[in-house]
Amino acid sequence: MRRGIAATALVAAMALAATACGGDDGGSGDKKSGGHLSGTVTYWDTSNDAEKGTYKELALGFEKKHPDVKVDYVNVPFGDALAKFKNAAGSGGSGAPDVLRTEVAWTQDLANIGYLAPLDGTPALADQSDYLPKALAGAKFKGKTYAVPQVIDTLGLFYNKKMLKDAGVEPPKDWTELKAAAKKIKEKTGKTGLYLRGDDAYWYLPFIYGEGGDLLDTGAKKVTIDDEPGIKAFAAARDLVTSKAAETDATDGWDNMQNAIKNGDVAMTINGPWAIEDTLAGKAFKDKSNLGVVPVPAGSKGQGAPQGGQNLTVYAGSKNLDASYAFAQYMSSAEVQAKTTEKLSLLPTRTSVYSDKAVAANANVKFFKAAVDKAVERPWIPEGNSLFQAILVQFPGVLTGKTSPEKAAKSAGDAYRKLLKGDWK
Repeated sequence: MRRGIAATALVAAMALAATACGGDDGGSGDKKSGGHLSGTVTYWDTSNDAEKGTYKELALGFEKKHPDVKVDYVNVPFGDALAKFKNAAGSGGSGAPDVLRTEVAWTQDLANIGYLAPLDGTPALADQSDYLPKALAGAKFKGKTYAVPQVIDTLGLFYNKKMLKDAGVEPPKDWTELKAAAKKIKEKTGKTGLYLRGDDAYWYLPFIYGEGGDLLDTGAKKVTIDDEPGIKAFAAARDLVTSKAAETDATDGWDNMQNAIKNGDVAMTINGPWAIEDTLAGKAFKDKSNLGVVPVPAGSKGQGAPQGGQNLTVYAGSKNLDASYAFAQYMSSAEVQAKTTEKLSLLPTRTSVYSDKAVAANANVKFFKAAVDKAVERPWIPEGNSLFQAILVQFPGVLTGKTSPEKAAKSAGDAYRKLLKGDWK
């Protein structure tokens, strides 16, 4: 789920680096003798409108297993959650949740400023060997584990099968094929080929990966977004718009993109498994089999898409840590992950869940699991989430022709060197 990811990046860059303390009195409780849990666990869930009903039902299911624990479920808009959590934790913990659903790039940021409880050796990380290695990598910081992987994801190309068939084209394998397909789609149906979201920096990543580049070389501590692949990436995205293969936006990107494909106004979008249920709710997909998903088109150097996902983190200042650890374990358990995948087509982070019959039979899961296996890991550093802000400042200008690819890449690189600590080049 990527609504508002760029907004959270800005907040992350401006957040207070204070040490967490205290907690919400409403979350107080204790673990009685014999491992009995009690008290309240406040859970901030950041799932979208199509997902939150399922997540609320699953979260409240914890009360059935532990009748003396009350789960205070709160759905917090994804774009607001990071800032809201930092504000609560940074002001002494009043109003902070016990458990927070975090985008993977938030984990290192929040751990670095002391807001997360380390989970090694706690019930939260039960059956740790069952987690996908890639998913677990995004939960670690400086040798400790600060999160429980809940879902893992990446981007793919969503397409309207009927529209492509009517135009006599196959799903494109690279951007050149997409441009050719878009031209035929326009000629045959009058519709636009692709809706390219322009107000979120995450949608830039497939372009730079496709040109063989990356934002950073963390091993060499070198900024690379302003190298040639980064410039070519901005140019490739701009070319889709100038060729009219794609339409774009600078604001309200999620709603505009989703409305366009759901209503049948465009043939294709770039999105992730978090968008499947919402997309299927559109009139263009009354026949659910009309939705197809293939890898994001390749650039000149190959195909690449970012690894994303959601983690479960425990607030270091929680007054009910035992119940919070147990709740995080429950919400990432094989049982809950299987139900989540069955209802929402989200990708499990546990290896064992992929052998579940319903999960194994889900075509979208099959596709995205293979895509995740090839996805590019993002930098697992405290500044990882803040890297998006510099791209966001430039991306809309490039797509609309107000900024050149060269200037955009240079500006983003300069911003990174100011952001990163230490001897980054």
